[in-house]
Amino acid sequence: MKERMEQQGSEPAVSVAGLRMKFPGSPKLLFEDLSLEVPRGQKVLLLGPSGCGKSTLLQVLSGLIPQSIEVPLRHDGIRIPESWGYLFQDPDAQFCMPYVDEEIAFVLENMRLPRQQMPDRIRHLLGQVGLQLAETHVPIGSLSQGMKQRLAIATLLALQPEVWFLDEPTSLLDPEGTTEVWDTVKQVTRDQTVLIVEHKIDEIAHYVDRVVLFGPDARIIADGAPEQVFTQNKGELQQYGIWYPGVWDDYAARSAALADRNAEQAGVASSASAIPAAEPLLQLRDFTGFHGKIAKIEASAELYAGDWVAVVGDNGAGKSTLLQSMMQLLRTEGEYRFMGRPVRGFDDVADYAAYVFQNPEMQFVAATVQDELAFNFRRDGEPEAEVRSKTEELLAWFGLTEHRELHPYQLSLGQKRRLSVAAATVKAQKLVLLDEPTFGQDAANTFALLEKLEAWRRQGTAIVMVTHDPEIVQRFAKRVWEVGSGKLSRVLTPQQYGERFEQHRILQETRR
Repeated sequence: MKERMEQQGSEPAVSVAGLRMKFPGSPKLLFEDLSLEVPRGQKVLLLGPSGCGKSTLLQVLSGLIPQSIEVPLRHDGIRIPESWGYLFQDPDAQFCMPYVDEEIAFVLENMRLPRQQMPDRIRHLLGQVGLQLAETHVPIGSLSQGMKQRLAIATLLALQPEVWFLDEPTSLLDPEGTTEVWDTVKQVTRDQTVLIVEHKIDEIAHYVDRVVLFGPDARIIADGAPEQVFTQNKGELQQYGIWYPGVWDDYAARSAALADRNAEQAGVASSASAIPAAEPLLQLRDFTGFHGKIAKIEASAELYAGDWVAVVGDNGAGKSTLLQSMMQLLRTEGEYRFMGRPVRGFDDVADYAAYVFQNPEMQFVAATVQDELAFNFRRDGEPEAEVRSKTEELLAWFGLTEHRELHPYQLSLGQKRRLSVAAATVKAQKLVLLDEPTFGQDAANTFALLEKLEAWRRQGTAIVMVTHDPEIVQRFAKRVWEVGSGKLSRVLTPQQYGERFEQHRILQETRR
């Protein structure tokens, strides 16, 4: 690393000095006299709590703000690279064509690649990111979010930029996919400048040359080599709830929720957490959910009150389709019983189940954050005083108090995710279905959400969560549903999953 940094020239690849910026409707400045300079060839990780402005800073340094996204700002000077590629946190914001091959071909056309060379080049790029498709001319809308993320990275590989701006590039990928994609990115960016916003830091802690640590007020509180920042600034990392190597072990050591869970699993649970499960809350028998004409999920399973099921599997295996089928958002066939009654449509589950989409923007119905949280309370006819009280409690719990008057679309992706979870689960339901609820979240908000769900579980709520985080699976789940090739293929204990995950991780390390 030292040799690489010594080889870097003095002329910066990107820089900004004295940056001042405020989003319309926001009560205060996001950036106030912020300065940052990145030398050519340097790999930089921007680290900080959710909503502190990391993604916005990438957009400023790339020129997206204000050239494409009109936000008033001032600065004393800025250097924007001539050749750059940007990977958005939300892959759906990346695409401009309807089909996979057309999306990559659009880039290749702008690179003036001869048309006859495009098919082979497209297949090569998809292979680099591990996106295996039988046919490349498929609708992008038919892909899972993780597959879309791989496609977005493939378009950047096609562009061959000198500077890479990567905003949570693997947040929606399974562990194997995360490793594959980062291995590819590390290889192709060896001589390029890379600025990264990422919460999965274990994969890149030894790849980056530099960590720039932000506080919640978007001010830089540390800037240095990774080992220096992670060691000397551990207090700030813990105080502001930021991810760092070993954070899960530190959390487990001080977590009452995990202590109670461990006691329960050891068979010495208190009466408050002992949930009787004589009859299943939910039963699936030869059940099939159809995602249009493209994908389906087959399942036979049971779910009990007080269950916490982690749904795992490769990207595109059918995890989201399974949850949407259980919520009756898709056409289904087969036997489905919920609370002892047959389920034939959405109305049979809507009053007793909550669903959190993978894309939070699919859920919003109100023009402000506080009205979004108040919507379900008002719909149920609760007195306005109760509505205000409960809304305030949720705003505080999910760290959204200062953003109450903003439109939901003005939030960061992590804040949008917290709002979508809070709005969908304003009261403890019999069943809560969550699709990747922790992606884009800092450590503090991840732990707060998990503790909220664990409290509901101890009261009898059944939790079904799609997740790619092995720490969540092993520390919070009671059972694991493994989905593969459109089938719920295996039911595991968290311990069995952990053993298989560790064996797979060791095999991957060996292959490297």
